[in-house]
Amino acid sequence: MNGNPNFPSDTLLGAMSRHWWVVLLFGLFAVAFGVLAVMAPVRTAAVLALWLGVVAIVEGVVALAAAIAGSAPVSRGWAVFYALVSIAFGVLAILNPLATASVLLLFLAAWLVVGGIYRIVFAIRVRKHIRGEWLLVLSGLLAVVLGVLFALNPLSGLMVTSLWIGAMALVYGVLQVVAAFRLRRLGRTAA
Repeated sequence: MNGNPNFPSDTLLGAMSRHWWVVLLFGLFAVAFGVLAVMAPVRTAAVLALWLGVVAIVEGVVALAAAIAGSAPVSRGWAVFYALVSIAFGVLAILNPLATASVLLLFLAAWLVVGGIYRIVFAIRVRKHIRGEWLLVLSGLLAVVLGVLFALNPLSGLMVTSLWIGAMALVYGVLQVVAAFRLRRLGRTAA
C-alpha cells in the first residue's frame, strides 16, 4: 500500500481503506436497524425512548458526581438540579418508554405549530424585501398541519417518525456498505 506516493498509508484515507470492514459493519448495523424500524415502528419508538432514558440517567449521574466533586462547570445548585431532573426523566423513560415517546412527540408537535406560525409571520413581514415568500408561508403551513396531526394522534405520529428514522437508517446503511466496498477497492488498487 505504500507504493503509491499519491496515497500515503498513514493518511486518514489510507487507514480507512485498511479498515474498510468497520465501515461495512456500521452500514450493516444501520440496515438491520432500518429494517427493524420499518417493520415495527411503535416498538422502535419505545426502544429509542428507552435508550434516551439510559443516556439521561448516565448523564445525570455524571452531573451529580461533578456537583459533589465541585468540578461542575455551573453552580453546584444548578448541577444538582440538572442531575436530578435527568435521572428522574431517565427513570420515567425506562419505566414507560412508549408514554415518554408520546410525550416527546407532543413537544415536537407544539414546536412545529409555533415554528410554523413564526415562519408565516416572518414571511408576511419581509414579503416586500424578498422573493418567494410564499415558500416560507407554505413551509409554515405544512409545519402547523404536521404539528396538529401529531397532537391529534400521537401514536400515528410515533409510527410515522419511526418509519422515517428507519428509512433514513436504511439509506445511510446502504451508502455505508457501498462506501466500505469502495474503500476496500481503493486500498487494493493503492497497494
